Amino acid sequence: MRSRNPVPPHTPPVTKRAVFLDRDGVVIKQVEGYLDDPEEVELLPGVAAAIRSLREAGFAVVVVTNQAGIGHGRLTEGTLAEIHRRLVEELSREGAALDAIYHCPHTPEDRCPCRKPAPGMLLRAAEELGLDLSRSYMVGDMTTDIEAGRRAGCFTVLVRTGFGGADGRADSPPDAVCDDLPAAAELILRRERDR
Repeated sequence: MRSRNPVPPHTPPVTKRAVFLDRDGVVIKQVEGYLDDPEEVELLPGVAAAIRSLREAGFAVVVVTNQAGIGHGRLTEGTLAEIHRRLVEELSREGAALDAIYHCPHTPEDRCPCRKPAPGMLLRAAEELGLDLSRSYMVGDMTTDIEAGRRAGCFTVLVRTGFGGADGRADSPPDAVCDDLPAAAELILRRERDR
């Protein structure tokens, strides 16, 4: 598993809560095949404001993304770094930021422990960023995102953007379903207020 973090590092408290986000179909528009061109990075509506509100509430916001295109030779680590730089820039233009971006470059056949539905990326982020997974959330558009979040001990939210859970790769039901990331952020903040 490799991580790329174009965001300046910081030292979070050991018990910091996080919201983990899948990238394609949750934060940025889903493209056909593999996203291999930084120019095609397009934030979904309301995403920057949602991320900003989560961070203002004290959450770390971490993207965790499977990138089998690298393992299949469809894009390079360098191209992925450019894509993530563009993502960070687009968010920054709207006053939002991420705490980290983790990716798994392996194909499903590699059976890598960091590739979702395995929880490796979330576990690594928790160790490196001092996150409390039991107080954290996983937001994704695929059943594999939900399974990874459940295995890591997070509250899971399926969004209807992107694949909307129609991938059928895992059997884990989400804890909640929302239309998109802005709605998921509202649910998370409301749930935290009601605790």
